[in-house]
Amino acid sequence: MLIEYPAIYCEKHKPKHNDTYRPSAYQRGYTGAWRRYRQAFLIKSPLCAECMRRGLIREAKVVDHITPHKGNMDIFWDESNHQSLCIRCHNKKTATKDGGFGRKRIK
Repeated sequence: MLIEYPAIYCEKHKPKHNDTYRPSAYQRGYTGAWRRYRQAFLIKSPLCAECMRRGLIREAKVVDHITPHKGNMDIFWDESNHQSLCIRCHNKKTATKDGGFGRKRIK
């Protein structure tokens, strides 16, 4: 969910990377309730799901949305759409599949 920057920015001070504004983590749903849920989820599923698929054992630090929620709170909170990932696997998935870092999303 990207929205345009408020008109308060002049051309000189608009962010250089893009003309769009990304809401804060809190605005995107990552509230105190999410942090408590994340902590409980990682206690139940402490190992990285992707590493386990490859026969590796690595501690998970991130609760990943398997299908990006794009602001849809039903998808955001759907436990069947969550998996535990290590930071390395989460960053790789975000960059290659979810359209992170300005890349196109893989379907």
